Amino acid sequence: MNYKDILKEKLPKYKKKDIIITYHAEKQAKFRCVDLDEVKENIINPKRLAFAEKQKAEREREEKYNCYFGYSKTQCHRYILVINAKCIVCTIIKINRRWQHTAEKNAKI
Repeated sequence: MNYKDILKEKLPKYKKKDIIITYHAEKQAKFRCVDLDEVKENIINPKRLAFAEKQKAEREREEKYNCYFGYSKTQCHRYILVINAKCIVCTIIKINRRWQHTAEKNAKI
């Protein structure tokens, strides 16, 4: 199931100061040349959010999502987000290949 519309309602409620990027995600972003300000901008303004899949959260009162922010048919950013009072970015991946079909195929619909 695609949770894109649900997240498009929830994410704009966060401010940049409410977005926490983990050390692991920050290292991945630097390695993959992804600008952290761009990540935060994608979260608070999710117009590029193309697909979101809900995952099992580790704690109560948390929601975890696997999100794809599309730039073109061949480029996207994939973030793993944990949402509670803050928005925690656990993983940042830059994908440079056809991604849409793979993302939707792996989703449990």
